[in-house]
Amino acid sequence: MHSIEYILLVTSILLFLSIVASKASIKLGVPALLLFLLIGMLAGSDGPGGIYFDNPKTAQHLGIVALVFILFAGGFDTKWEEVKQVALQGLSLSTLGIFITTFLISFFANKVLNFSWLEGLLLGAIISSTDAAAVFAVLRGKNIKLKKGLRPLIEFESGCNDPMAVFLTVALLQLITSHTSSLFELTILFLKQFSIGTALGYGIGKVAVLILKHFKLEYEGLYPALTMSLVAFAYGATSYLGGSGFLAVYLLGLVMGKHEFSNKNYLMHFHDGVAWLMQIMMFLTLGLLVFPSHLPSIAKAGILTATFLVFIARPISVLFSLVLARMNFREKVLVSWGGLRGAVPIILATFPMLAGIPKAETIFNLVFFVVIVSVLVQGTTIPIIAKLLKVEEV
Repeated sequence: MHSIEYILLVTSILLFLSIVASKASIKLGVPALLLFLLIGMLAGSDGPGGIYFDNPKTAQHLGIVALVFILFAGGFDTKWEEVKQVALQGLSLSTLGIFITTFLISFFANKVLNFSWLEGLLLGAIISSTDAAAVFAVLRGKNIKLKKGLRPLIEFESGCNDPMAVFLTVALLQLITSHTSSLFELTILFLKQFSIGTALGYGIGKVAVLILKHFKLEYEGLYPALTMSLVAFAYGATSYLGGSGFLAVYLLGLVMGKHEFSNKNYLMHFHDGVAWLMQIMMFLTLGLLVFPSHLPSIAKAGILTATFLVFIARPISVLFSLVLARMNFREKVLVSWGGLRGAVPIILATFPMLAGIPKAETIFNLVFFVVIVSVLVQGTTIPIIAKLLKVEEV
C-alpha cells in the first residue's frame, strides 16, 4: 500500500499531464480521450511509470461514478427542444440498434474468433453502445457544426443506450454462469430497470427543479454541492430499487436543463468541469488497468472486430433503426460514423473479469483494442466525413 502523499503526488502529475495533453490534442487532431488512455498506459506497469494496477473492481467502481456525472452533465447541457425532435429516433437506436449490433457481433465472433454463441453475444453487448463521454468530448470539444437534429440525435443516443448495454451484459453473464433460467425473468428485469429508471429520473428531476427555484442558500458555492448530492441520490436510489441508475441521471439532467432557475449558467459551467475531470480520471484508470504487452497477441482479432463493427454492424443497425426516420442516406451514414466507442465498453468488459468466465481477459483486451481504433479512426475523422457527406451546418 502506498502512502496518501504518494497517491496525491502521482494523481496530481497524471492530472496535469492529461490537461496539457488536451491542449496538444487540438493541434495533433487526436481526441483528448485517446491521449488520456495513452498517459494511463505509459504510467502503468508495462510503461515507464511502472505503476502496478490490476484491480478491475476498483476500476469498475471509479468508472461508474465518473459515468454518472458525465451522463448528468451531458443531459443538463442538452437543449430540450432539440431532443424532442429526435427522441423517437434516439430511442430506436438505443434499443433496436443495440440488439442488432449485439447479434451481428455475436455472429462474427462465432464464425471468425471461435467464440461460443453466448460468449459472442456477451462481446457484442459490451461493445454495442456508443459512449457518452467520447461523443460529448469529440462533438463539443471540436465544436463540430452539423445540420439540425444530427448532433442532438448522436448525443441523445449515447446517453440512452448505456442502460440497454448494461442490462444485456448483466443478463448474458447470468445466462453464462447459470444464475438465471428463463427468458421471462430477463424480460421482467428489463421492464423493471427501464420503468423505474424513467420514473425516478423524471420525478427526481422535477423535485430538483423545485428545490433549486425555491430553496435559497446563503452561499453560492453550496449550489454545486446540492446538485451533486441530487445526482448521486438519483443514481443510488434508482439502482437500489432495481432500476437503471444511468438512465435516471441522464433524464435528471435533461429535466433540469429544460427549466430556468437561479445560478443555472454557473451550475452548467461547474458540471462541465466536473465531467472533464471525471473523463480524465476514468480514462487514466482504464489505461492503468490494461497491460499493453498483452495487446499484440490479439491485434489481428481486434482490428478485424473493430472493422466489422465500424463498417458492417454499426451501419446495418443504424439503417434498420432509422428506417422510418425522415433522414436521407448521407445523414444516416454520419450517425453511423458518429457512434464512437469509449470508456463504457471498457468498464463493461470488467464485468466478465469479476465473474471469472474463461474468455474474460481476451474479451477485455479485444474491447480495449476496439475502443482505441474507434476513437482514433472515427473520432479524428468526423469533421472530414461530415464535410464529405455535406451534412455540415451552413
